[in-house]
Amino acid sequence: MSAFNDIRDYVAIPRVLSLRLSPDGSRLISTVQSLNPDGKSYGTALWAVPVDAEPYRLTRSAKGESAAVFTAAGDVLFTSARPDPTAKDSSDEVLSLWLLPRAGGEARQVATRPGGIGAVRTAGDVVVFVSDVLDGEEAAEADKRKARKDAGISAILHEGYPVRYWDHDLGPGRPRLFAARLGDDRLEDVRDLTPDAGDALREGSFELTPDGSTVIATWRTYLPKGEWRTDLVLIDMATGERRVLLTDEAHDFEGPLAVSPDGARLACARDRRTGLEVSTRSELWIADLATGEGAAYAPDLFPSDVTWAPDSSSVYLAADHQGRRPVFHVPLDGGEVRRLTGDHGAYLGLGASPDGRFVYALRSAVDLAPGPARIDVADGEITDLPSPAPRPQVPGTLTEISVTTDDGATVRGWLALPEGASAADPAPFVLFIHGGPIGSWNDWQWRWQSWILAQHGYAVLLPDPCLSTGYGQEMIDRGWGNWGPRTQADLDAIVDAALARDDIDSERIAAMGGSFGGYMANWFAGHTDRYKCIVTHASLWNLDQFAGTTDAAMFWQREFGAPGSERYALLSPHQSLDKITTPLLVIHGDKDYRVPIGEALRLWWDLRRTEVDAKFLYFPDENHWILKPGNIVAWYETVLAFLGRHVLGQEWKRPDSVA
Repeated sequence: MSAFNDIRDYVAIPRVLSLRLSPDGSRLISTVQSLNPDGKSYGTALWAVPVDAEPYRLTRSAKGESAAVFTAAGDVLFTSARPDPTAKDSSDEVLSLWLLPRAGGEARQVATRPGGIGAVRTAGDVVVFVSDVLDGEEAAEADKRKARKDAGISAILHEGYPVRYWDHDLGPGRPRLFAARLGDDRLEDVRDLTPDAGDALREGSFELTPDGSTVIATWRTYLPKGEWRTDLVLIDMATGERRVLLTDEAHDFEGPLAVSPDGARLACARDRRTGLEVSTRSELWIADLATGEGAAYAPDLFPSDVTWAPDSSSVYLAADHQGRRPVFHVPLDGGEVRRLTGDHGAYLGLGASPDGRFVYALRSAVDLAPGPARIDVADGEITDLPSPAPRPQVPGTLTEISVTTDDGATVRGWLALPEGASAADPAPFVLFIHGGPIGSWNDWQWRWQSWILAQHGYAVLLPDPCLSTGYGQEMIDRGWGNWGPRTQADLDAIVDAALARDDIDSERIAAMGGSFGGYMANWFAGHTDRYKCIVTHASLWNLDQFAGTTDAAMFWQREFGAPGSERYALLSPHQSLDKITTPLLVIHGDKDYRVPIGEALRLWWDLRRTEVDAKFLYFPDENHWILKPGNIVAWYETVLAFLGRHVLGQEWKRPDSVA
């Protein structure tokens, strides 16, 4: 029986989330997520993946483990909220730092902070980690946190922007970087490297130079009118002195960050600051750490991950490209950028072996769940390593289609076909529009899983229209500031090409999407009646309302202008409410701060004033993605029931998983 048939079986599949190579190149470490015994939540554990042997589990605790890094000696540092058996009072369940010896034995807690410990980096015996700190005297922080908790105070006074991020509130603590030294039993000489950081390290990235002398970190500079700029700074480990390495009024410098093995250069992403007529652009930027001088490499490849070759002469870059995310070899001497992987895979978690022969990575694809792989640098040969989690067999076949649009551009996509689809038995069809809008359907999706629909007989089209990455800057420029009309023209063209196939039923069709895909689903509802029904998840409905309530309003207002300006009137789906006749399933989580619940509430109220056949699937305890196992079951079962009613003509049956 396929794991895609019963959604409960699907949510129970373990998932490999990360991959990191040890300094000696002998093993990798992965974080694996799996269903907890209660069946209501997920937990995580660390697994070792030897490069020449079977993987084995390293950690077991009810609280789970994450953020694993190797020390120079090959020990593993990780974060966990597990209780410390040596502590007198461990009632506060914050993430602490633990060390698991390479030689074996029990993990031991080596550091804890009142605000918990987040990302960690090591070099030699140096450790740097991030932790949230309340304003004021650090010595009294634990007492201040306890006083707030005992008094039932959750209030946060903001004097700047933003106040929320994706699915969580910002504050009252602010992130700072702490430096320490590995001791025999605990971290020693722990000190605050950034006592004046304020909000500069929010949602940031940092790395250590190989000699442990310097931290390179993203640093936000807050500007008038709710804007900010992201620079890169160097922080001296000995003195805490901070020096700006990269700053540019027209660009932000962001992760992924990687320091060359010789400690001389930094690889990062340089992102163009957008405007009404200035589209987004991201490029690989390599800078000299001594002078700050830098240059762009691998044009038109948006960096997703990067690692250095051991001789520091080149980097390996993972970037979206033509519906894939290959690994590219990028020499720094001006030589040709070479695509290293020739398959249809999507790669992340890159790490180059010390001898320079291999690159290790997480390999996945639209039809392949993530697992560790080895890539031969000489010829690009790919070898899948034994995975700490099974890779489910997909119930169908994946094929690629493309079409030339009205303006001469090429739009391509993946088509997931169910088993048995043929001219004699054509499959009903679902258009699935990706989010972003800057993104691509090129990877395995645990959350937006087309193969569940394929298991139930649907052909699913996963197209990359304008604004998709991996097709050059022109593809993004075509849709910038023109979301609805240009994107619809691209999608209409590739849908026409898919429906011309004899193994697809051109009459039984539906459309769905989440986030930006939800915006386009709403746009379609008011601009075409070709679909039997539409599913819209976490969707933008009234752009003027949305632009001031989302968690990062400045990004949207750069592209659309101030609320009330012309683009809001032209591109807001709510302007076409009176033209909607297609049945709609509206889905939203109350804790979604990227697309606030007000969008769904307004859409639902507006639909109630029409004759449209509509339903509202509401998740009071979920965010943008819907992540709890039981709620995932409810999501898919409701979507399948809705599609069954309107596409297949089945009787509507309310799923047992919803109230």
